[in-house]
Order: sequence, then structure tokens, then C-alpha cells
Amino acid sequence: MPTAVVTGAGIRIGKAIALALAEAGHDLALHVHRSSQGAEEVAEKARALGRTVTLHRADLGTREGVESLAASVLAAHPSLDVLVNNSGIFERVAFEEITREQYHRMMGINLEAPFFLTQALLPALRATPQPLVVNLTDIGAERAESHYAHYSVSKAGLIMLTRALAVELAPQVRVNAISPGTVVFPEDFDEAARQATLARIPLGRVGSAEDVARVVVFLAREAPYISGQVIAVDGARSAQL
Repeated sequence: MPTAVVTGAGIRIGKAIALALAEAGHDLALHVHRSSQGAEEVAEKARALGRTVTLHRADLGTREGVESLAASVLAAHPSLDVLVNNSGIFERVAFEEITREQYHRMMGINLEAPFFLTQALLPALRATPQPLVVNLTDIGAERAESHYAHYSVSKAGLIMLTRALAVELAPQVRVNAISPGTVVFPEDFDEAARQATLARIPLGRVGSAEDVARVVVFLAREAPYISGQVIAVDGARSAQL
């Protein structure tokens, strides 16, 4: 049975990805920081499908957290087929107000954690025939938007990490990124903000977490020749000026 690691698996996109992978036949190693209840829900549903599930708690904003997660996963799963670096943070802050603490935590969780977690889990990935790494980025990584400088920089770095690893880890390990647009409105969006966002999406609706999850499953099960790519899941929002 193939095994998939999903970080940030207790909420939103991560939860949907984990469930989709379980439904597609994968055993799961689920990472959470605080969202244990959501991960337990995923585990219960996955086990009902006959899957093996392990749960791992860590703060990926720290070096110790990344190292402890890697050690815990490797102890439970000596071979891995899929690694989904989904965990991330997002905040709106004016450029002149971003502190060094905010900047470093953003980079730590969104960029450094995928970098060093992938590095640490590489022996287990190489223990399987066609391993896959998927990084969750954002269309904001390639298109600037006001008040998100540190977030956009972190995700832009993740795109380059995706491409660099797709080249360096080939031919065995495939590495791709998925770049969502608006997938579920942020909780702090009022009606005016929601309507303004919808007006910028050619398909006229926001996406769902399941829209992203289906692409992960496609890459894992149906796309052995796709590597080094950034796949936008954004209703064509990034296709227009």
C-alpha cells in the first residue's frame, strides 16, 4: 500500500488532500500543529477505508519541530511514496510594519520547513520506485498584491525550490507544485471583499479544497511524466491582467 505524508492535514486544503489520498488507496502520515480534531476526523474516515494512519504533532516554524516530525515519520514509515508540503501561514500586513519576527516565521513555515523536511525524508522517498513531492504555493507567488510582501516572497521561494529539486532529484523523484487562487474565502472577508474577489475570477466562483485535492491525486496516480511544474488551480484568475 503506498504511503503519503501530508503536513497541515487537520484543516482546509490539507484535510481534503489527506482524505482524497486515502480514498485513492494511500496509507497516511498526518502532521498537525494545533488542529488535532480535524486530523482525527481524517484518520477515522481513512481507517474505515482500511488504511493505516499515523498522527504526528510538530511546530514547523522551528528547526526542532521539523526535525522531530521527520524522525517521527521515519520511525513509523521507512518508505514513502508521496510528500505533500501543505502546511503554511498567511497574513495581511503593510510592508513597513512587517517585523523581523513575522518575516522569519513566515519564511520558516512556508519555505524552510518544506526544504528541510523534504531533505530529511529523502531516504524514505528514494526507497520507493516513483516517489512524488507536492508543494502548495499560491498564485500570489508570481503576481504581486499589496500587503502580502513576506507571504509572496516565501511562496515564490517555494516555487523555485520545486523547480530546483525536480532537476536535482530526477530521474527518480518527481517534484511539482500546486498554486491555488482563492480556495474557500478567508474568514475575515466581508461581503464587499468577497464580491470584489469573485469579479476577478473568470469562472465566477471560488474554488474548493477538493479542487486542489483532486490535482494531488492526479499527480500521484496518473501523471508519471509530469515534474517541475506549477499547476494553477484558480478558475483562470492568473490568466488575465
